[in-house]
Amino acid sequence: MDLNSDLGEAYGAWRMGDDEAVLDVVTSANIACGFHAGDPVTIHRTARAAISRGIAIGAHVAYPDLRGFGRRHVALTPEELTADVLYQLGALDALATAAGGRVSYVKPHGALYNEMAVDESLARTVLTAIAQFHTPLPLLTLPGSAAGRVAAELGIHCYTEGFADRAYTDDGQLVPRGQPGAVLTDPDAVAARVVRMATEATVVTASGSVIDVELATVCIHGDTPGAVRIARAVRDALRAANVDLAPFVSDVGADTRS
Repeated sequence: MDLNSDLGEAYGAWRMGDDEAVLDVVTSANIACGFHAGDPVTIHRTARAAISRGIAIGAHVAYPDLRGFGRRHVALTPEELTADVLYQLGALDALATAAGGRVSYVKPHGALYNEMAVDESLARTVLTAIAQFHTPLPLLTLPGSAAGRVAAELGIHCYTEGFADRAYTDDGQLVPRGQPGAVLTDPDAVAARVVRMATEATVVTASGSVIDVELATVCIHGDTPGAVRIARAVRDALRAANVDLAPFVSDVGADTRS
């Protein structure tokens, strides 16, 4: 099982989370690309720290929404969204390459991620942009999502993701953050549900129902209160359950392009 986290989200004087501590636990890092969070120094520093630990780097692309942290819809034309995605991929790729590594996958952030899960047209625009990038990159998305279906059509490899610290609806979507109970912060409870995801491929929804969740990776949000304690509790619980932790992508490491 892979553990991923959204990192590199500080911006100037605005600090976000404890990236160094989280990087000591997770196996993949979704690094902000400057549109919802992340200034160039922070992005570069986070990439270096991930590479030094052998952690996979993913491009955490987002709508251009610094004020709303990428959690609001931004109306863009397909041309604008395509250019925005490619711009963000290129920025992170340059900084990761300079740090001696590479970008290994794409995980959209916030509103873009959630909307791609249900909107095939939007997903097709983003995935077409990813397909135009110089290196084929796989996508992280929810099981059964519209993005996953479009990725299969376009020949883009797709990995399915669960969320340790977010409540689920009965249809497998995430409970909106504005609703009570949407974000889970108890380390022991979160760790137990991740072990269930990893060993039984199921999760209990906010209503108490049980749904299937076949996963390659589980996300622990870096900005969730107590993120470091949660991450450590999850890691320790998975180890106790004899679940090995490793990046879900195999091409982790130095850039090998000629």
